[in-house]
Amino acid sequence: MSGKVMVQRFAFVLLAAAAVVLMLLNKSNTGAVERFRTVLLDTASPVLEVLSRPAITLSRVMEEARFLVHLHDENARLREENARLKHWQATALRLQQQHVGLTALLNARVDPSSTFVSARVIGDSGGPFVRTILLNAGSRDGVVKGQAAINGDGLVGRVAEVGFRSSRILLITDLNSRVPAVLEPSRDRGVLEGDNSNALRLNYLPAGAQLSPGDRVVTSGHGGVFPAELPIGVVTSVADGAPYVQPFVQFQRLDYVRIVKHNFDHPPSRSVAAGRGRTPR
Repeated sequence: MSGKVMVQRFAFVLLAAAAVVLMLLNKSNTGAVERFRTVLLDTASPVLEVLSRPAITLSRVMEEARFLVHLHDENARLREENARLKHWQATALRLQQQHVGLTALLNARVDPSSTFVSARVIGDSGGPFVRTILLNAGSRDGVVKGQAAINGDGLVGRVAEVGFRSSRILLITDLNSRVPAVLEPSRDRGVLEGDNSNALRLNYLPAGAQLSPGDRVVTSGHGGVFPAELPIGVVTSVADGAPYVQPFVQFQRLDYVRIVKHNFDHPPSRSVAAGRGRTPR
């Protein structure tokens, strides 16, 4: 039998004997046992306190872990709520832009002999070779090929195709667009031509025409296609002797337009705003 096994057996016997002695002492002398127990507890208290610290630390760590998990869940919930709020904010901004556009559209004033058909843009076939938009108004609404299309900022284009319920607008930036125009304040006349870019070129100005960047350009009314004094844009630069014009209309944000049903039997008036792209109220 090894020494280790002998020690374990004797230790068990000693512990059992100590337990019996304690029981007998507890029966015979309760006060002595309590004093012994008190001394033993006082002696063991520092040891127990040291041994309990890891447990307390572990408990605190677990509490912190639960707090972090709760914080993570709360952050996830707040991120989801923030995403929803951003969605509704974008919706509100879009509705606000539509409201502003419609308000400007209703307040736009051109020739009093003109009547209008308001329509919503339902398609955009813009590309490198064509600049057109599709509207939800057609011949049943009185739309006729060749009529001008405007919004609250200025001239958008002209009606190129008409169906019963829809129509297609050729934008003034299209390569095939030609608009008789006049410079303000010199009143020099020319023709605005599109080139499928976001700028227009004003050609056929008279020799010695006076112009400078910032000059407004409006329709002249010549040719019987567009009413006079519809805002188009401003001169931004001059290249090769011809000015380039930046349109007032932001074509990438078109939502609603108005088709101008103009009566050319009446002389055109000039009730157009002096401000950028807006007409007086």
